[in-house]
Amino acid sequence: MFITRKQLPRRTFLKGIGTAIALPMLDAMTPALAAAPKAPVRLAFLYVPNGVVNIDWWRPKGEGRSFEFSRLMKPLEPMREDILVLSGLDDHNGNALGDGPGDHGRAGASYLSGVHCKKTAGADIQAGISADQVAAQIIGSQTRFASLELGCEDSRTVGNCDSGYSCAYTNSISWRTPTTPNPPEINPRMAFERLFGTADLSLSAEVRARRAAYRKSILDMVSEDTKKLTGKLGANDKRKLDEYLYAVREIEQRIEKAETENRDITPPFEKPVGIPASFNEYVRLMCDIQMTAFQTDLTRISTLIFAREGSMRVYPEIGINDPHHPLTHHRNIAEWIEKVAQINVYHVRLFTEYLQRLKTIKEGDGNLLDNSMIVYGAGISDGNRHNHEDLPTILAGRGGGAFKPGRHIFFKPGKPMTNLYLTLLDQMGAHPEKIGDSTGRLDHLNEL
Repeated sequence: MFITRKQLPRRTFLKGIGTAIALPMLDAMTPALAAAPKAPVRLAFLYVPNGVVNIDWWRPKGEGRSFEFSRLMKPLEPMREDILVLSGLDDHNGNALGDGPGDHGRAGASYLSGVHCKKTAGADIQAGISADQVAAQIIGSQTRFASLELGCEDSRTVGNCDSGYSCAYTNSISWRTPTTPNPPEINPRMAFERLFGTADLSLSAEVRARRAAYRKSILDMVSEDTKKLTGKLGANDKRKLDEYLYAVREIEQRIEKAETENRDITPPFEKPVGIPASFNEYVRLMCDIQMTAFQTDLTRISTLIFAREGSMRVYPEIGINDPHHPLTHHRNIAEWIEKVAQINVYHVRLFTEYLQRLKTIKEGDGNLLDNSMIVYGAGISDGNRHNHEDLPTILAGRGGGAFKPGRHIFFKPGKPMTNLYLTLLDQMGAHPEKIGDSTGRLDHLNEL
């Protein structure tokens, strides 16, 4: 081994025409003989709609390390040593609690918040702050983006989408405040542009230069006009104008920082042109965007919705052209039951492929999956019964060494799902006292 005094700055860029490409963490960025910095822990929630065909078809046989994968979970078998299967966790606030029908709306709104949402199809929506946003509010300032919300199905955000429940509830699992959902970005191109800030190279250099000059001339014009106006104002108006200019300058500084400190790396895919026709490619692309955001430390917190609650998506990729949601109300028709099972397996297979890609990205002595906590699950257990107890839940990754995967853990009935979230947030350095209906942390996740 040759030791030199040369060291690359952490923010090193590969510069080309019209772009700046940041690098992931390299050994050369660590001073000679110094210990490698500890990789950050990432947290992601991957949500699938409409529950599973039957929780008994989902739940593995046996507990601890000697469990056997069920049919619905079979694609995950190659990742056995990287996952914890968690059974018995509940979302009590997804139940009616006197509000009648609307399980899909309640499932989406309460899954990460543990709060029973207000039954309304109007603008007076009310839910709770979701676990991802609790984390984002505490540690989100450590990265460029506090969190990233992605989705693979379009939906309305207003109006009635489920028995008197607003579409905002079925469309979003991430809630910044009790009245402010974070609608997921469903267009891969827009997500890419937001994260990586790439210039639109489809435009000619002349057009791009003219747009930049036009933007600059507007800023200059505002500055000159402001100076002229200031001399004509009284003290109180000058104070107001100064406060306004301060806010404008702050925004300008943030824009300049984004332009000069672009933390992009070369993504493992070309710039998307829109929404892929194939669901396979759609999910894979969104997962890759999430993965790259984690790899470059643009964010450490993300949600990804495979499809919204009550989804009517069809899956011709696996030969199913019937809408998903109606199939889940199968009326014990064997053909319908089988189709729902195939959809469940298909979703798990896409999830498995994502975990395998995360595992290929080396970080220190491990990989990106080792330094992540990826929760895969649904806010409904049995899609036909619409119950919210014993939710299908998988926790992948080791949380930076905090968890001991390769096991099936069955918790006693009545354990809130939000207890899991408290436990996960602890590993990120965020330590909230409570999330929704939580009653404490989960045991057994770090046992051998």
